[in-house]
Amino acid sequence: MKKLPKIGLLYLDYVLRFFDRSNFRGWPEKIETVVYHWKGDEERFINEVKRKKIDVLIGNIPATAYETFRKIAKRLPNVKFIPSLDSQFANKSKENVTRFCQKYDIPIPKTYIFYNKEEGMEFLKNTTYPKIIKRSYGPSNYGGYYVHKVDSYEEAKKLLETKKYCPIYVQDFIPMSADIRVMLIGHKPVCAFWRRPPKGHWLTNTSQGGSMDYMDVPKGVLDLAVKVSKAANAEYWACDIAVGKEDGKYRILECATAFAAFPYIRDWIGQYLMWKLSSGRFPKPNIPIYNWEELGKIDSSLLRTMRYITFGRYTPSFDGEYFLNRRKIDERGAVHKIWELDEEYPMLNTEDRTTEEWPSEKWDFTYKCKGFWKEEPQNENKKESNEEHNFEEVTDEEPIQFSEEELISFFKEVLGDNFENITKQIDIFNLAYELDNNPQALLEIEGISESGLEVLLTKWNQFKKESS
Repeated sequence: MKKLPKIGLLYLDYVLRFFDRSNFRGWPEKIETVVYHWKGDEERFINEVKRKKIDVLIGNIPATAYETFRKIAKRLPNVKFIPSLDSQFANKSKENVTRFCQKYDIPIPKTYIFYNKEEGMEFLKNTTYPKIIKRSYGPSNYGGYYVHKVDSYEEAKKLLETKKYCPIYVQDFIPMSADIRVMLIGHKPVCAFWRRPPKGHWLTNTSQGGSMDYMDVPKGVLDLAVKVSKAANAEYWACDIAVGKEDGKYRILECATAFAAFPYIRDWIGQYLMWKLSSGRFPKPNIPIYNWEELGKIDSSLLRTMRYITFGRYTPSFDGEYFLNRRKIDERGAVHKIWELDEEYPMLNTEDRTTEEWPSEKWDFTYKCKGFWKEEPQNENKKESNEEHNFEEVTDEEPIQFSEEELISFFKEVLGDNFENITKQIDIFNLAYELDNNPQALLEIEGISESGLEVLLTKWNQFKKESS
């Protein structure tokens, strides 16, 4: 029998973990953990991976460590990174999402990217409005969470001179009837939900009066999400897809391997990776299409705690009422039986690739932002470290972890009277996780505004530094 590979879970100080050993329940070999301690820790990290004889290193890499891990991966040619660094290319920045989509002819809002301040401001002076301006890159948020609608050059100029974003990242404003988040494992949709803006508004955030539900996600949205996942060659993936209000077209807003997920979805990813890494020795998880419509009926507070959800496979005598009678109508009016759709979206293995699709030598432009908002010359040929964290190395083997009591104390102090309302919607561990990995998702929580999120993030980062 072929020997199973040695699994290592990749952690980073000050970044809460996505996977835990419990997500790989049943794996018979010891699962190692390796912690990266930020700037200057490359050599020690590489030596630890070698010493522990790790074959597969699993975990998402924050935007601010992405280029460092490109170099680390080259020093560890015999270690498989899951997701691959190429699959995580879109995690780093919004401009990387744009480049990825342009390469694979994936529909997105028309986008303009400027690494020259004068060129960017000249464009904004002469373009039509409204426009969307986004922060493309930033620490611990997988590409930034600031999204702004501007209605004039004066607004755009004031915003950029205040925020000092680089590059200047601009998109045409597309009125949306809604957007849809789709999560995939092995290119198969496993969860999807609508986010609809309130009447007269463009933001879909529930904190701004938007609504969220799991019912009747269009087949065309699932097809687009599958196409994007396959293009990324990603073991697990998520897309935010806009549904145009005026033209009804689907466009990608965001896509990445880094996303917030219920614990049971992380279990499904673990089961899928066990199947992949064992060459079929462990069973591939069976996750029926549109399962989210039924699971979405469960109270969200319970859904956030559920683990190891499984489904029986369809046979004429098992779950027959559900699969034989349920049907979906697609955008063209065609009727599909649920069990037929399930076969149309198989869970697939990803490819093992030996070449780099997005080498940093060609696709890393962060060095161009040095001096962007200062009157100092830029050296186009000099690439300095863009790793924004600069913490002193810690010696613990495990990442810094906070107890439930510590988190409750912190969030009670910061959230004040909103604490009870917010923690009814999301437990404190997921709240902390999303602060590190996907802050924008917290704008879906009633009681968290954009200004409140900025304050919360500032105090959270201060709390982590003081606790180290």
